Amino acid sequence: MTMPDTRNRLLRALPPSELEQLWPRFDRVEVRKREVLVRRGAPLVFAYFPEGGLSSNLATTSDGRRIEVGCFGFEGMVSIAAALGSDRAPHEIMVQVGGPWLRISVENLQRAIQISPTLRVLLMRYAHIFTLTLSHTALANGSYSVEERLARWILMCHDRLQGDDLPLTHEFLSLMLGVQRTTVTLAIQALEGQRMIRAKRGLITVLDREQLCRLAGDSYGVAEAEYERLIGPFRDKAPQHE
Repeated sequence: MTMPDTRNRLLRALPPSELEQLWPRFDRVEVRKREVLVRRGAPLVFAYFPEGGLSSNLATTSDGRRIEVGCFGFEGMVSIAAALGSDRAPHEIMVQVGGPWLRISVENLQRAIQISPTLRVLLMRYAHIFTLTLSHTALANGSYSVEERLARWILMCHDRLQGDDLPLTHEFLSLMLGVQRTTVTLAIQALEGQRMIRAKRGLITVLDREQLCRLAGDSYGVAEAEYERLIGPFRDKAPQHE
């Protein structure tokens, strides 16, 4: 058997022998922008381990209100609820940037967790990090300005997408921040004025990551540092634009 090759950070953190045993249970699928993979309260049939792209965990209400509470890419998996023993999805999962994902049935994942202590510990650590991300989203929403929150979300997307060009629309950023699109436009203009980013229709280019980090402050970096400490390297250190 050819050794498994994957960009998913969680799976790459497994010992090669354990990943080789688990690998035949995966299918590789292509997810597309705006595809809703899981709806809140729906039965969990599959768990997904992204190898690329970007997706959102959305908190939703019965009257159609939605706000993003976390985003994930090749560093994570969805839904972590499946690894914690739940049979229902707590959030809606929407694809924001398409890409290749690995899919495994929840039944096979839970069986693998029972057999492999390493996989079980790894997914429990990821659940801990996901909880940290949720708590810092709440902190940002309650205590930080729109510009600071925008800087945080851009950094989170930059972590998960290759290169400095991020295909983020005003509609997506509005959902991320929980504000009107006009407010998003003003916040983008503020960051552009300080040469942190460059914005075109449907595209944000990161120009100065360090400035974005300073603006985001303590709303960004805690969960990411914990990932590095407990699991491994979080993001590719790609060069920025001049």
